[in-house]
Amino acid sequence: MTTGPISVVGASSPTATSAERLAELIGAGTLHPPMYASLATGIQGLVSDGRLGVGVRLPAERELAAALGVSRVTVSAAYGRLREAGWADARQGSGTWTQLPATSGVVAAWVPGGPREGVLDLSYAAPPGPPEVTDAYAQALTELPRHLGGHGYTPLGLGELRARIAERYTARGLPTTPEQVLVTCGAGGAVSSALRAVLGAGDRLVVEHPVWPNALDVARELRARLVPVPRDLASGPGFVTAAHRAARQTSARALYVVPDFSNPTGATLTEGDRRSLMVSMQQQEVTVVADEALADLALDGQEPLAPLAAHGRPGAVLSAGSISKAVWAGVRVGWLRAEPDVIARAAAAASRDHGSFSLVDQLAACALLDGYDGIAARRRVQLRAQRDALVTALREHLPGWEVPVPPGGQSLWCHLPPGVSSSVLVDTAEELGLRLATGSRFGAGHAFDDRLRLPFTAPVADLERAVELLVEATGASAGRSPAAPRRHLV
Repeated sequence: MTTGPISVVGASSPTATSAERLAELIGAGTLHPPMYASLATGIQGLVSDGRLGVGVRLPAERELAAALGVSRVTVSAAYGRLREAGWADARQGSGTWTQLPATSGVVAAWVPGGPREGVLDLSYAAPPGPPEVTDAYAQALTELPRHLGGHGYTPLGLGELRARIAERYTARGLPTTPEQVLVTCGAGGAVSSALRAVLGAGDRLVVEHPVWPNALDVARELRARLVPVPRDLASGPGFVTAAHRAARQTSARALYVVPDFSNPTGATLTEGDRRSLMVSMQQQEVTVVADEALADLALDGQEPLAPLAAHGRPGAVLSAGSISKAVWAGVRVGWLRAEPDVIARAAAAASRDHGSFSLVDQLAACALLDGYDGIAARRRVQLRAQRDALVTALREHLPGWEVPVPPGGQSLWCHLPPGVSSSVLVDTAEELGLRLATGSRFGAGHAFDDRLRLPFTAPVADLERAVELLVEATGASAGRSPAAPRRHLV
């Protein structure tokens, strides 16, 4: 059993963050007396939510002091406080490094933390699992014996599962063969594989903004240079125009976009926007990574649109999908749809990491896909009712909030009243038993502290209770300084 702090520093060259980058993430204007404590809390929060990795070397004290406009003594005291609490470690001759205390309970990635008694957790957007999951795994176990005579490795994915996924793409208007499908660990694994296939250090990646945090984390790990393009429910064709301009001006290598019901805003590209976007990106030889994990969650009776890749030439789009959003996040089965040469490279890279994906999970996924349309339809009915209940409660009890209603997806992207800090509100809400994610976690930099994502994946009673706690937190947080507080994992 590990009793010491958790550190991730391997034999390879260590990573570091510059003083300017760390100052940007913290925000000098958010620091308040005592300055050293505020700075330490800010750095701890960045490590907690994954924006500052574990095993990263912090800037020299003098450099960070200059970047933040504070004294070197302040930075030295902040580093000392982090070391005392187990969030950093000093090494002779090599500076100060981030780490995790063994008792922190933090994963330092964009996944939910463990359940805590008495805490209503809306920091993630994932509904409870339907009964079909149990049935699917029972069926998988009955089919498992016919595979036991082999070695059990399926580096590309189980053939029958890849065939089912290909059939679904074909039915949606994108002819696909099993050779164009790689089974992954959820849509996150597919997005990660896609970005790794197209990006190198220094390449520019255009991203919708706000954006799913894990995509940002992978891009930063690859040392890509982010080019944010604003996108929300009101963007419409303006997003396509802005993405075109951003790609042209920066010579971007790739674009990451969620065509359907983007997380967190719920924005969707129309059929015309999809065609225009693909014309633009192909003209500039920009590869599109399309995250389609939420494509089946249209909540207002809309007809499903064709995948983005249906509007591009072969190889122009790498498509990520998953059954986790409509079914259950505990079924970690996703896929990457691309040309066979990309699939082969991605599979080779993935197999070096984990060898192969669980055969039992893939057999269960086959059963779930066979009944997927019915499961997804019931999920849409459930999410629609929960969305409407949450919107009603917010407009009744927090009328100063702007609450755009998304046509699908799993969350609201709320605009807070002037002077209300998402960071402060989230920190205060946690003290009252409500766990949320700060708006800034969805930004490339120190953006969106005036926004808050609220998933509507929980039962109606829990959502109404969450609004009650938000009302209480709003009152309790009045007058507090936005001191870069704890941004817990989700």
